[in-house]
Amino acid sequence: QVQLVESGGGLVQPGGSLRLSCAASGFTLDDYSVGWFRQVPGKEREGVSCISSSVSETYYADSVKGRFTISADNAKNIVYLQMNSLKPEDTAVYYCAALRGSPPLDRVCQLPKGGLDYWGKGTLVTVSS
Repeated sequence: QVQLVESGGGLVQPGGSLRLSCAASGFTLDDYSVGWFRQVPGKEREGVSCISSSVSETYYADSVKGRFTISADNAKNIVYLQMNSLKPEDTAVYYCAALRGSPPLDRVCQLPKGGLDYWGKGTLVTVSS
C-alpha cells in the first residue's frame, strides 16, 4: 500500500524548534521529489520546502529560508523538515507530498494538489505562547 505518513507536529513556543518526519511506504523516495506544504484554514496552501530525488537540491519559500532545513534519508525512506526559530505565523497543518521524477523544485513546490502523485494526511504545528 502506497502512503506517506507525517509525524512530529505539536505545540511549541515562539522561537522553539520541531522536526517533522515524512515516512514513505509502498514506494522508494529515490525516484521522487518530495515537498513539504502547509495550510491554514481559509488560506491558500503554501509550498514550504522541496527536495530532489537525488537529495542534492533543495528549495525553500522565502517565508522559511534560513529557519527551516529539509533533508532526506533514502535508506530509511524518510524526509525530514527541521524547523527552527518558529513564529506564530508558522502555525498550520503540514503535509508532505511526492512527485515521481526531478522537475525544477520551485515548480514542484508550487504545484496544485492534483499535480503531485502522493500526499500524506498532515500533522498540525501550533506555535503559541
